[in-house]
Parts: sequence; structure tokens; C-alpha cells
Amino acid sequence: MLVTLIKKEMMHHVLSVRFVALLVMCLLLIPLTFSINYSNYRQRQVSYQESLKLASSEAPLVRSMLSGEPPEPTVEVSKLFLKPSPLSVFVNGMEEVLPSYFGMTRNGITQGAPALASATFSYILGQLDFLFLISNVFSLLALLFTFDAVAGEKETGTIRITLANALPRDIFLWSKLIGGYLVFVAPFLVSFIFGLLVLVWQGYPLGEPEIVGRVLVLTFVSLLYIAVFFVIGLMISTYLDTAKTSLIVTFTLWVFVVLIAPRVGFLAAKVIAPMQTEQSIYMEKTVLRKNLAKELEHKKFETLRDIATGQGSITFTGETQKELTERMSPIEETYRLKLQNESGKINRKYQREKRRQEFIGKTLSRVTPTASLIYLATNLARTGNMKKNNYFQEAEHYYSQLDAEYFSKMSNYLTNYFTGNTITSLNLGDEERLRLPPAPTATSLADTFHHAFIDLLLLCFFVVILTTVAFLKFLRLDI
Repeated sequence: MLVTLIKKEMMHHVLSVRFVALLVMCLLLIPLTFSINYSNYRQRQVSYQESLKLASSEAPLVRSMLSGEPPEPTVEVSKLFLKPSPLSVFVNGMEEVLPSYFGMTRNGITQGAPALASATFSYILGQLDFLFLISNVFSLLALLFTFDAVAGEKETGTIRITLANALPRDIFLWSKLIGGYLVFVAPFLVSFIFGLLVLVWQGYPLGEPEIVGRVLVLTFVSLLYIAVFFVIGLMISTYLDTAKTSLIVTFTLWVFVVLIAPRVGFLAAKVIAPMQTEQSIYMEKTVLRKNLAKELEHKKFETLRDIATGQGSITFTGETQKELTERMSPIEETYRLKLQNESGKINRKYQREKRRQEFIGKTLSRVTPTASLIYLATNLARTGNMKKNNYFQEAEHYYSQLDAEYFSKMSNYLTNYFTGNTITSLNLGDEERLRLPPAPTATSLADTFHHAFIDLLLLCFFVVILTTVAFLKFLRLDI
């Protein structure tokens, strides 16, 4: 009986205008979106390779150290560039919002302008990718398929005739849900496969195990998200008596769930947990470094004056240089540790505020399935919060290496400047090592699931709880 009713429901949808419109939209939007985004990815990849070549030809820190002159505190002595993700073809995410590079300076880490800084006005209208199609277009179409599933039959009176034949109500509702869902996902999957074939034809490396695995999981998540909105439409249809009213309520709820609620969460988080800007943190560390540098310079002049008083005159002999180095070494080490400790306190305070605000924003936005889909899909495509965190952590780790090996020793420049010595402490191996950025770290699919498990669980929860509500209402419905 259930199979017969599912076939009847499927035939009803296939012969409708809605199915034709869905099929045309799928065949046009999905392959076209894949093709356009793949072209954009190749352009970003070319830009990334050219930036690496240009950076490898510049070594301001090495040249300045070999010449005996310290680099200016704001000079970017090395850069860590953002590597494009191949899966950005499906989900652009934060790919063009993150800094194009991190510059390493004595005052700290600077950020290069994101790709959006030089973007055209097309970005004002929003980006078109597979995630946008799923979260906005197909969620709305799923509601349009189910808004009159029960309300339409109640309005026409056909539901009384159907249930008068001793048909169990749960079987009737399951046929509505399963039949409509199968008809909806069929053109979606066909168009998706066709879009993948277009990508492979253009040279996209879909056959790589890491890529194909994430694409399959992304497809499953998309189908799960569509199921959420099918259930929402069915639930609303069971509560209302007319198709017109059901359509109005369904569209209003879609606007709130998809367009408003995910954004309100982070707006509320900024009010609940305000934080400093990155520029203010950078300026605070710059002031700290300058103040400590002045204090250290004053200490050095006092040390030189003491040496001159003891000798009667200051002449930079070998003994003078040795005495100056011996006196200043513990003082320089003290100031270096003080700088590290104070900078660490500033960074830790900023990171705590940032994590708190981000946690509150995510928690509030997850009241809707759209936010869970976005977090899960962007992490699967390596264009989400996980990539952002890894990118920033790589920059911090790289800067820590430079600070330990070079920046923390910059105080020695003043001593060498006074004594007139030329610094020759670097060799070719150091020069080549400074030019090379740290190796990128790619998160595995297992790590992604561990990080985004809550979002996958929430999508499943929405499907289960909304289906339960719809069935409980329909089983108690007075026909």
C-alpha cells in the first residue's frame, strides 16, 4: 500500500509545472555554477604561484642583516601566502575574505588585503556557488513542493475520501513525504553528476581520494538539508487548512530561517561580548615594543658612559666591545623576555575575547538548520573556520620561529652599531630557510567530522523532531 501511494504521489509531482521548473533550474544553475567557480579557482591558483615567485626573489631581512643594518620595525621581512582550496569550486566560503598573506615584521604580524579588496561590484550582490544554491534556492523549492501536501487536500476535500478507505494516516503522510522527496532529489542528483562531469572535462582533479570523499559527504549533507525543509513544509501543511495560507506562512518562515536568523546571532554576539579590533592590538604591541626599545637604548647609553668614565675616554677597542657585550647580554635577555611576556598577554587576552564572541555567535545562529549547513559545508570544502584557524596558527607559528631565531636578537644591532662591527652571522642556509614559508597543514576528513559533528547532529535532529511534530499533529487531526 505504501509503495502504491508513493508512486501516485511521484506521478502527481512529475506531471506538475513545479517539476518542470525544478528540472530546468537544476540543469542550468548547477553545471554553470561549477564551471564559473572553477575558472575563478584557477585564477586564484595562478595568482598564488606568482606571489610565491615574487616573494622568493625578495629577502629584505637577509640583505639588511648581512649589511649590518637592522630592518625597520614595520618592514615585512617574510610572507605567508593563503593557498587556494580546490574544493572552493563547490563552497567558496571564506576563501576570498581571509587575508591574502601574513607579513612578518619586528612589530608583529601584518595582514595583506583580501581578494575582495580588489573585487568588482558583483560581490556586492553576493557570491553564487553550490552552497548558495542549496541553502537558498533549493530550500525554497523544497517548501514549494510540500506547502500544499496536506492543506491542499483538506481544502479540496479529497483527504476525507482517501482516509475513508481505512488507510492508516501514517502511511498517507509517509507517502506524501517520501514521494515528493524522491521526485525532488532526482533532477538535483542528475544535474549534480552532470556538473561534476563538466568539471572533470575542464581538468578538475575530482579523482583524488581526499576530494572525491569530501564531495560525496557534501552531497549527503545537501540531501539531508533538503529533507529538513521538506519536513518543515509538510509540518506547516498539516497545521493549516488552506493552501494559500500555508504558502504565506511557509515563505515567511523561510525568510526568517534562511535569511535573518543566521545573521542575527553574530550581531547579538557583538553586543553581548564586544572585543578589540586587530589593528588596535597591533598598535598596542607596537607601542610596547617602542617603549621597551627606548628603555633598552637608554640602558646601553648608560653602560657606555660607565665604560667611558672608567677608561677616561671611549674608544671601541676589542676589550671595550667585550666589556659592553658582557654587561648588556643579561639586560638584553631580560628585555627580550619582558617583550615576549607582555606581547603574549595581549595576544592571549585578544584570543579569549575573540573565541568567546565567536562561540556565542555560532551558538545563537545554530537555532536554524541553515547555519549548521554553512558551517559543515565550508569545513568540508576547507574554506571555513577550520581553514581560518589553521591559517592564523601557521602564521603565529612561523612568526614565533622568526622571533626566536632573528627578531629577539635585534637588540644586538645597537651594540654592533656602536662598535662599528659588520654582522655576518647568517649563511646561505639561513637565507634559503627564510625565503621558504612553512609547509601547509591540511585537515583530514576525520578531523573535519570531529570538528563539525555538532552541525551534522543538528541537521539530523531537525529532521527527526520536525517529522515527529508533523506526524503527531496529523494523527490527531480532525478531518
